[in-house]
Amino acid sequence: MSTDYTKLIDAETWAFIERTNSFYPPDTIDCTIAEQRRIYDRMCREFFVGYPEGVTAEDRAIEAPSHPIPIRSYRAAKSDNAAMVLYFHGGGFILGGLDSHDDVCAELCARTGYEVVSIDYRLVPEHLHPAAFQDAMAAFKWAATASRPILLCGDSAGGNLAAAVAHHTRGHERAPIGQILIYPGLGGDTTRGSYVTHANAPMLTMRDLVFYKDIRTGGADVSDDVSYMPMRDPDFSSLPPTVIFTAECDPLSSDGEAYRDLVHAAGGKAYSLEERGLVHGYLRARHTVRRARESFTRIVDAVKALGKREWPY
Repeated sequence: MSTDYTKLIDAETWAFIERTNSFYPPDTIDCTIAEQRRIYDRMCREFFVGYPEGVTAEDRAIEAPSHPIPIRSYRAAKSDNAAMVLYFHGGGFILGGLDSHDDVCAELCARTGYEVVSIDYRLVPEHLHPAAFQDAMAAFKWAATASRPILLCGDSAGGNLAAAVAHHTRGHERAPIGQILIYPGLGGDTTRGSYVTHANAPMLTMRDLVFYKDIRTGGADVSDDVSYMPMRDPDFSSLPPTVIFTAECDPLSSDGEAYRDLVHAAGGKAYSLEERGLVHGYLRARHTVRRARESFTRIVDAVKALGKREWPY
């Protein structure tokens, strides 16, 4: 199916897409993993806008059973101790780290006042699934030793990890009080919806998704593993309040509504918003594209509200 993106995407967003492609060409997945990481890291540096005034960051490590997990903790000059945000970065499970989403986390901290902790989970193919999930769970267990409520947040692959943690921590005495998922991949039906309509969208295609899926597992069949794809969970009860932001021009967009409906059917609170005319990865456009800037404000507002146990939807 062919979609006319000249009508859906505005000039500002096209400029963002073209700038991204100049650093990270659409055929980058044909490169070696090392080269993909070099290209991606350079792109992230080009989009880096620095920290807001008053935000400081500290690098340290969580002592997990098998290895230390690097984290970066952000604090604002005017802090609000209502919640701690655990942030899981995107990158298809093969890219990214503490630097790739550094300024995003710093701004989220500045605008909410909450401490934001970015998790440098292990990447594939060196560490196949469930290594990243195990690190995400270790980060939750570490955060659960603190006194503040825990809020989960992540984009793309990180949204998948945040949701997987939410599904696996129900019943825990320090279960997360909410989750904010930004254009996540949650395991929806790839034969329908946005997976078909936006199979060849700018910034992320079905070809990309197949590559990320295959390399994440090393070819093993884990299709029914909830820690791999949260949407495969037969039980959606008792999940924390959930807010999902998706991009209209993204093959993953349908996952937002599908996940929301499953939470609703189980009696939970969930809200999803498909951001019109935006593309996967639009967090990097929050300073140059009006639609992305407005969406980031909505994300900040959602984090702030859920951190205070409020439900504004």
